[in-house]
Order: sequence, then C-alpha cells, then structure tokens
Amino acid sequence: MSLAARLREQIRALGPMDVAQYMTACLHDPLDGYYARHPALGEQGDFITAPLVSQMFGELIGLWAVALWRRLGRPGRLVLAEAGAGDGTLIADALRAARLDPDFLAAVDLWLVETSAPLRALQAARLDQAPVRPRWAAGLDDLPADAPFVLIANELLDCLPARQFVRVADGWAERMVGLGDDGGLAFGLRPCAPLAGLEAPPGAVVEVSAAQSAFAAALAARIARQGGAALLVDYGRERPGFGDTLQALRRHEKVDPLAEPGLADLTVHVDFPAVLAAARSEGAAAALTTQRDFLQRLGIEARAQALAKGRPDRAAAVGRQLDRLIGEAQMGVLFKVACLYPAGAPAPPAFEGLE
Repeated sequence: MSLAARLREQIRALGPMDVAQYMTACLHDPLDGYYARHPALGEQGDFITAPLVSQMFGELIGLWAVALWRRLGRPGRLVLAEAGAGDGTLIADALRAARLDPDFLAAVDLWLVETSAPLRALQAARLDQAPVRPRWAAGLDDLPADAPFVLIANELLDCLPARQFVRVADGWAERMVGLGDDGGLAFGLRPCAPLAGLEAPPGAVVEVSAAQSAFAAALAARIARQGGAALLVDYGRERPGFGDTLQALRRHEKVDPLAEPGLADLTVHVDFPAVLAAARSEGAAAALTTQRDFLQRLGIEARAQALAKGRPDRAAAVGRQLDRLIGEAQMGVLFKVACLYPAGAPAPPAFEGLE
C-alpha cells in the first residue's frame, strides 16, 4: 500500500491531520518517506543545494571552522558535526580545505547527524578517502558532550515541520489535510483558538514550527555548556511575517504537495526570528546575515578568481557558480546564515558586529 493510501486510511480512521504531521509523514515515514527511501539531490535529482553548486561553498565553511577553532584556543579535541549532510559534499569540501592546518584535522572528532539510510550510504562513500573518519548519530543527544562543539547545518531547518494557521473572517483556523469529495487528500480549515498577541488581516497565513525552535534551543543549550558555535544556512525570513511557504519539489519543479506523498521534498521557509529567540532563551548569543554577506566576508570572490585563474577553461562556469551563490536574484539574499555561540564570547569569524 502506498503512503498516500495509508494516509487516506489514517484520516478516515482518526480524522484530518495538521500540516506538520503531514510533512513528517511525507519526509520520514520509515517505509515510504522521502528521506527514508527516495532522496534525490543534484542536477539529476529533485533539488540542488549550495555545496552542489560549487566547491567554494564547502571550502569556505571549512576555513571558517579552522579560524573558529583557532579563536577557541586550538583545543586538542573538537567535536565537528554536520546535521543533514546530504550526500556528504559540503563536509568533504570543508575537510579538503582544512588540510592547510593539520593540527585542526588532528583535533577533529567528526560526526554526521543523519536519519536517512540512503544518505548515510552516500556520505560514507563520499568521505571514504577523507582525512578524518566520520561517525554517525541519529540526533543531537547522541553527540559527545565533553569537548568544544561546532555544528554546520545547510538546508536542514526548512525540512522541519510547521503548522499553518489562517486568519478568517470570524477568528482563526488551522489548515488541515483531510479528504476531499473525491476521496483524495485535500486541504481544509478547522476553527482554532486565537493566536495570542498576533494581529493579521483576513486571509493571512501564519506558519509556526515548534520543531525549528526546539532544534535551535537544544543546539544553543549544548553550545552554552560546551562552547563552540553552530552555523545554520537556509532560506527564510529575517523578520516576522505572513505567508504560505509550503512547497513540494520534484525534478526541480514545484508540484502539488498533496499529489504524491513521499515522492517529493517538502519544505517551508525558516522562521529565523523564532529560531534566534529560541537560541537566546537557552543562553546562547545569535547573529544573522545573508548568505551573500557571509560568503563575501569569507573571501568568496578572491577564491573564485583563483579558481578561474587556475582553470581558464572553467572561468565562465566559476562566474556562474559565484552568481548562483551570492547573486541577489539567486541564493544570495533569500538564503540566510545564522550563527549561535556562547553569550559573552567573541563573535565567530564573519559575524563580528552582527549580533
């Protein structure tokens, strides 16, 4: 029985589910969830992420980690983790760039936080010849807690589920996934209690992701205890706002989120104000900038020039990759970079003066 059929049966038995429950089922159902069975990254897959656009992205993050480790006093052991590492390209590029400091690599205890078996296999293959051998964890709680901690997460928060609430004429309603007149999956509204302290015009959609906030809070609490920092890169909003951002991607095209559960990637925009507030509530400092500004502060334009000079036949391609990563009409502004670090500590590289 397909995931769609099982969801229809569940709704018939138990009633409609909220959007967060639907996202969780589509992405993580152990039999037919997208990440459990069908993750497809890259040009030939369903979507492409920054590490797959260019090696420059992962290389600069690797150099950022080295610079941060030096600011931490060059500890003899550093727990370096990537959460949601995709096919392993980002961390592989980061470790290659980090070869400039063998002492850093000698200090690294590398962990990948990943629940998808297919992606773990891709990561293992990608890192087979890496200078540091990885270990895998199912969640933050499984990571070592006895050393400074640096975590990288690129396009992870957008996959965490969110509920959707709609301002209707006489109050508020929650968007639910139920069954339409034809028996198929369909969106509907269920009246709910007012959202406290929120004024919104009729028709406005408010997305609330307890999962995004909980992840940030748990991460911040760990950083406050262990020291270190976290780098969260994703697309989303930098100020509170309204809007329906739920989307399904398949073969680089937007598709109906209800059409083929488990066969498309489902995401929502990250609510960065809520993420930063959750982190600060757990004793961490938090700063936010755009991907464009972050990569420019790390010297991406100089790196692009060096790559183009070394391979003149690839100069045009490098230029296109650079624009894809930092261009205002591309990923440069829509994508944000949040950094969490201990309150009272100096800001990590590229975040000075941004808190």
